[in-house]
Amino acid sequence: MTGTTWRPDLSLYDGPKYLALARALRDAVRDGALGEGEKLPPVRELAWRIGVTPGTVARAYTIGTDEGLLEAAVGRGTFVAARAPRLGPSQSLHIERPEPLPGRDLPVDLRSPQLPDVGQGAALTDAMGRVAGTLGADWLEYPSLRRDLPLRAAIVAWMAGRDLGPLDADDIVCSHGGQSAINIVLQCCLRGDRPVLMGEELAYPGFRHAARLNRAEMVPVALDANGIRPDALDQACRRQGGRILFVTPEAQNPTTVRMPVDRRIEIVRIARAHDVQIIEDDCYSVPGVNVPSLRALAPERVWHVSSLSKSLSAGLRIGWVVAPEGMGEAGRLAAQHSFFGLARPMTDIVTDLLTSGRAAELRDRINTIYARRLDMVVAAFKGYDVSWQPGLSFLWLKMPLGWRASTFAREAESAGVLVRSADEYALQDGHAPNAIRIALAGGVPEEQFARALSALRRLLGNPPGDLPV
Repeated sequence: MTGTTWRPDLSLYDGPKYLALARALRDAVRDGALGEGEKLPPVRELAWRIGVTPGTVARAYTIGTDEGLLEAAVGRGTFVAARAPRLGPSQSLHIERPEPLPGRDLPVDLRSPQLPDVGQGAALTDAMGRVAGTLGADWLEYPSLRRDLPLRAAIVAWMAGRDLGPLDADDIVCSHGGQSAINIVLQCCLRGDRPVLMGEELAYPGFRHAARLNRAEMVPVALDANGIRPDALDQACRRQGGRILFVTPEAQNPTTVRMPVDRRIEIVRIARAHDVQIIEDDCYSVPGVNVPSLRALAPERVWHVSSLSKSLSAGLRIGWVVAPEGMGEAGRLAAQHSFFGLARPMTDIVTDLLTSGRAAELRDRINTIYARRLDMVVAAFKGYDVSWQPGLSFLWLKMPLGWRASTFAREAESAGVLVRSADEYALQDGHAPNAIRIALAGGVPEEQFARALSALRRLLGNPPGDLPV
């Protein structure tokens, strides 16, 4: 499919050129000048055509993609989306398990760190039985701002091993998982018609979806071997005026990097200088960590987000925010205005799991399985450039000479193994390193997991002969 000859007149629009181009894109899609499925010009071509920088076009395309007007296809370009915007395979928050093709086995899915079954069902059954004996008339009422206090206190105890700074149950805001927690924070902090959010240039895709949902512009900030770069953050604050930073200092997703303490201190210094609020994503919490969190370093401005989805059960949909000092009540009001609070049965069941000690037992069993699988993966890819952390449920594998990540992912799928390439974590037209993320996938039987690793190892050693490098 050839690109369109579309050439917008930016003089018709006020404001910065990237916003003018974004508005021109909206108008062209809505009035039919750009038809459904039509391919847009490459970034550099359109930049030359209308006399702007490639960065201006890239930012406008990103806005259009985040709004659902455009769709980006890795290796093919940017297209006008369907009239009813839909989430593509690289955009979906939840990875659906694949269906087997006729005559073929089900592929081994190493895209998402599925939790192993270590008895969660039996523990939930027991907790439900105990909670059922407490049913009373108060279950007929709407949740209040104080009714989830026992759960909030249990969450504080659950996080007792982490250095989060001063906190108690009043600092906790309960949510429907980590994604819901992020949206609560954005609802508390965003201001203006088109607020600017800053985040790592490679990041959890759900944050980009949260930004789009809240009509915010996402600005990528460059990474290095120690995490988000202070100079790039300072520059983004000065040039784009961002007031919220999304960062994963403990286990950067997808690169696995843990930010050292001196880098954390520097990020906090810059955030204070520009009055930036920080969303600290700790959903991939690594056990046994004693490094001060960003919330411990800057309790006046850090919203620490976590959940039980990666450590106990994704189906429970229980997450939380550790709010900045004095902001817990504001966060709970935002949650109540959004969904009236968590369902009483769920808060009581999870409180029982946490306070009875069953949740901690299950978490330890899960970590034991992940540790064994981590040893398997590290051994399978010995000699290759692999990044990992003990206790983390995914790894980052840089491609050897002869492979591109997107090509490797396609060949791996043909071999019956599903992995995620770096493209799925990069912003529109942003830089994606030549790497893939491999999940430990506790839900896959160990023998099948071992065979999948062997298949990936064979692929790594046999790159396509005609592949440009």
